[in-house]
Amino acid sequence: MAVSLSTNAIKLYSPVTGQYLGDFIGHEGTISEISFSDTNTPHLLHSCSVDGTVRAWDTRNHQQVSMLRGPSSEEIFSFSIGGSTGDLVAAGSKAQVLFWDWRNQRQVACLEECHMEDVTQVRFHPNCEDKLVSASVDGLMCVIDTKGNINDDDQLESVMNVGTSIARIGFFGASNKSLWCLTHIETLSIWNWEDALQEAVFGNARETASASWNLPHVDYFVDCHYSLPNDNLWLIGGTNDGSLGYFPVNYSRSNGQGQPSAGIIGPVGASLEGGHGGVVRSVWSPFNMRGDPVIEQNIFVWTGGEDGRLCCWSEGDISAKNQAWISAGLIMKPLKNSKQHRHRPY
Repeated sequence: MAVSLSTNAIKLYSPVTGQYLGDFIGHEGTISEISFSDTNTPHLLHSCSVDGTVRAWDTRNHQQVSMLRGPSSEEIFSFSIGGSTGDLVAAGSKAQVLFWDWRNQRQVACLEECHMEDVTQVRFHPNCEDKLVSASVDGLMCVIDTKGNINDDDQLESVMNVGTSIARIGFFGASNKSLWCLTHIETLSIWNWEDALQEAVFGNARETASASWNLPHVDYFVDCHYSLPNDNLWLIGGTNDGSLGYFPVNYSRSNGQGQPSAGIIGPVGASLEGGHGGVVRSVWSPFNMRGDPVIEQNIFVWTGGEDGRLCCWSEGDISAKNQAWISAGLIMKPLKNSKQHRHRPY
């Protein structure tokens, strides 16, 4: 399990025990994204940064093994690895989508006409490996075909207009035919990316989520998680004091006439309280590639926050392990006892 810090370092921990395993030092600017992207090389961790680079790190010897650099050291906000051979690297930069061939580390394309502002997310489709979706501050999501010669004239297949700055996107569903989109103003929408149609919109998601639990008002959304066995999409909301809630996302499929349904955020399904003392920035669940839960010592989820804490949340009530790891000092700090909750950190 990898964690990026505000010091531009990446630290490795065991996802089962929380044991510190080492770190990677090299980025010279804020790290935008990290991912174990390639299932064929599970020992490789990839990262991108506003220093204009995409890097690969070997977790076996804690060494950087390769680096891609964008033109003029442009800031890079997101990356994804895919393509027909699995060796195409896409990255989002300032109004550009960049492409490299990872095998020879050569830049093969730069799309400059898809977006007019920062490209905040790029994601290759898990099943249609040649399809890439990019998202931007300009409010647009673009579907790009990466087969053959990648260029602005021929490869742009469709454009979806969200209408406001986009923060995060992700594929979901049994065949990943749907796309969720979170914006910087904390709204959620669901799209059929193949037909470029909006299926549902959740304009007042924070208010609806806040009304369904007994904690303070939901201040922001961290991420969405999809559960394949139950075909459920969960919206993860947080408060400024560090509490988290999992909210089910409910909506009707599009009627084919292009009219989105009014989505409903259901009552909170899980509350995570007592672990963090500030804004939570990332959530990672121990799920395998098909979305099935991998149960390790009843671990439910790991969370990382601005308070420097890396918290592990367990299924049920395991009060004997009420602790959180503090990434800044590589020590373990006991938390104060709190009232009983469905999930507790240790």
